[in-house]
Amino acid sequence: MAEFNQVLRGRRMVRDYRPDPVPDEVIERVVKVVHRAPSAGFSQGHRLVVVTDPAKRAELAAIAEPWYREKGFPPWISTAPVQLVLGIREASYHERYTEADKLESGAEEIPWPVPFWWFDSGALFTLLQLAAANEGLASGFYSPAFPDELAALSAVAGLPDDVALAGVLTVGYPAADPGVPVAKLAARRKPIDDLVSWLR
Repeated sequence: MAEFNQVLRGRRMVRDYRPDPVPDEVIERVVKVVHRAPSAGFSQGHRLVVVTDPAKRAELAAIAEPWYREKGFPPWISTAPVQLVLGIREASYHERYTEADKLESGAEEIPWPVPFWWFDSGALFTLLQLAAANEGLASGFYSPAFPDELAALSAVAGLPDDVALAGVLTVGYPAADPGVPVAKLAARRKPIDDLVSWLR
């Protein structure tokens, strides 16, 4: 448990990377968590694109980074040596939940009160962050709000039409120590009792 807590404490959103490349074998260990990520009914709708090519990384940054620069942030998307594009294929869930073992006789597909493809995509994101932290890497996340920018990122990453973009995880070696929390963020942290309730 102590080791997990140490990894968890190392999980921070970072926007300052060293230029050092991340070895392929390290990236492979990080992305391998896709096999262990939650997937309702084992639908396996996750799709990851690992972007290390400098030209492609620059194309992704050119779409998403201007907003941050306009807000006064230094460049960070363009400096990340790895970008992990998180895609999710909703159709995989519908296909899985219309198979015989998921349908009762004469029944239809479940109504999906929670769109579990997005739920599972968020779970994969967290696992990728923890896997990166376990390798001594830092990570950041971006996902533009405007559909045309999301479509442009999807096109650069080569996602097929039936795979939606959840966002992009930047990964690299941190230029600063990510283990030191920013004071103003720490001060805003809500008490645990505001976030967790118990029925005993």
